[in-house]
Amino acid sequence: MGKRSTARRLAMQTIFQLGMGQQDVDFLLEQSAQSEKLIPETVNFARELLTGVRAHLAEIDQHITAKSIGWSLERITAVDRAILRLAIYEIKFLQTPPSVAINEAVELAKRFSTAESAKFVNGILGGLS
Repeated sequence: MGKRSTARRLAMQTIFQLGMGQQDVDFLLEQSAQSEKLIPETVNFARELLTGVRAHLAEIDQHITAKSIGWSLERITAVDRAILRLAIYEIKFLQTPPSVAINEAVELAKRFSTAESAKFVNGILGGLS
């Protein structure tokens, strides 16, 4: 897994943990960096992603709600919510090419969520304009 893919995974896992009540981002990142022996470049990109998601959370969640017809934000699994938040931040605010962000998000869903999650994540992100 490349440095940016690893950073995205780390950011997604941290977003998930923040949603479960953990609040110390630096502690979470440093803990992962040490246990996984991550290089500073990877941790720094993960931190940049986390900072951006947190700063734009309300707007990101509006995008999710608008595209997830029939699903409230709370009904979406916590892992899928974290994946969607990360990908939408990258597409809307970092100008990451949508194909890259969507592919990374689908791979995260395949690895960390349910069998149907990859299709769901792809559908939501594919509908972004």
